[in-house]
Amino acid sequence: MNARPTLREADFETKSRAYPVPKKRKPVLGMTIGVVTPVLAFILSLVAWNLNEQHPRTDDAEARANLIGIAPRVSGPIAKVFVKDNQFVNSGDLLFEIDPADFKTVLDSARASVSNLEANLLQKRQDFDRETELFRRKVDSQQQFQTAQNTFAGAQAQLDAARANLQQSELNFRYTKVYSPFDGKVVGLNISEGFYAHAGTEVFDLLDTRNWYVLANFRERELKSIRPGMTAEIYLLSNPDRPFTGKVEGISPAVQSQDNTGAVQGVPFVQRDLDWVRIAQRFPVRIVIDNPDAGVFRMGTTAVTTIKGFTQPGDRE
Repeated sequence: MNARPTLREADFETKSRAYPVPKKRKPVLGMTIGVVTPVLAFILSLVAWNLNEQHPRTDDAEARANLIGIAPRVSGPIAKVFVKDNQFVNSGDLLFEIDPADFKTVLDSARASVSNLEANLLQKRQDFDRETELFRRKVDSQQQFQTAQNTFAGAQAQLDAARANLQQSELNFRYTKVYSPFDGKVVGLNISEGFYAHAGTEVFDLLDTRNWYVLANFRERELKSIRPGMTAEIYLLSNPDRPFTGKVEGISPAVQSQDNTGAVQGVPFVQRDLDWVRIAQRFPVRIVIDNPDAGVFRMGTTAVTTIKGFTQPGDRE
């Protein structure tokens, strides 16, 4: 006879729940976030787009200053160079000197020539005065009088030419010393004593540090929000923590066409971002810096530029 297994009684007591088991809820919070996030992103994008339309911003900009070539007005070997590359010079500082020996000789010769011709003119003047008196008294003929008159006039013309030559010789002698025309920095100096300088040929460049400006390239659709006289905020990548202010001086009326292979003299060329996609053309906007620091600004430094608009009532032109 098989024995049936006996069931062991539970050693705990089951109780009924005091509250019903809730049904599984739908993820309402997740759905809300999923809907609100793109809407909020769209609104923020719209605000950012509108802000950029009103206050265009570009990092396709660079700091600029006028750069001129320093060239002597006479030719000759350089006897002394008084500056170094990248040196700051003041207006009127002596930059270099061309050997003045030959010019001094020519100057002395011109002075001697003027002295001789002045003595000759004095003699011809006396002869002419005497001949005039004799002709008045009808002692000499009219032909003799006219000969003396023509001789005196010729001596006067020779003296005038000699004096002009003397003046030019004095100028050439002074031109052997080349001075700085303004405050600036020497750029590209790679000469030394003995270098033969030619008149009108640049020896090095001088950067005008008195006035700085930014050439900022803005997309053509942004130009409608830019007007001369508007204030701009500039940050240099070389010193990004220091803001500078400037004023829009003007917008370039022309740029070279991307499809035109022939360069147009004087018209700026602005490279587009991509060659295989038709994108908006950029136009240079010239912004004059209000508070430049010559110790910070360098020609060619990238400048992040934002147009702030007319901040003062008197800015509108």
